[in-house]
Amino acid sequence: MGAGAMKSDGGGGSRRRRRSHRHPRAMSEINVTPFVDVMLVLLIIFMVAAPMLTVGVPVELPRTAAQALPHEQEEPLVISLSADGTVTIMTTEVPEAELVSRLRGIAAERADDKVFLRADGAIPYERVMQVMGALNAGGFSNIGLVTDSGGPTLDGGDG
Repeated sequence: MGAGAMKSDGGGGSRRRRRSHRHPRAMSEINVTPFVDVMLVLLIIFMVAAPMLTVGVPVELPRTAAQALPHEQEEPLVISLSADGTVTIMTTEVPEAELVSRLRGIAAERADDKVFLRADGAIPYERVMQVMGALNAGGFSNIGLVTDSGGPTLDGGDG
């Protein structure tokens, strides 16, 4: 009968393991739920605020078949001519006597000479041309007339 050899595990009979008190590991995945929540809140805020950002002068624009102008980097200067004949620069009503002087001051501060003229469709053509002359005298030579799309094309059909 043979004797068997027994392996020693270093003293004592039971193997003693060293317990490590490790800190919990950082998650390697990004939690996108808070990010999505913030984005949805911002989307709702912008959807509510965007209609309020347009110039608030009520003007009944004429309808044409012309295409829209390309969008510019600088916020466009908007001059509105309402049905009762009042002239408004952005949202500020301006007396006719001060129009050219105010336009010169604005033109000195702006890098672009582009201006958009919103005139009510009921305004006589002569009055629109007077305001365009004031815009030119004020330093604005690039004048865009704002209209609503979908008007007649003058070829027998509607646009």
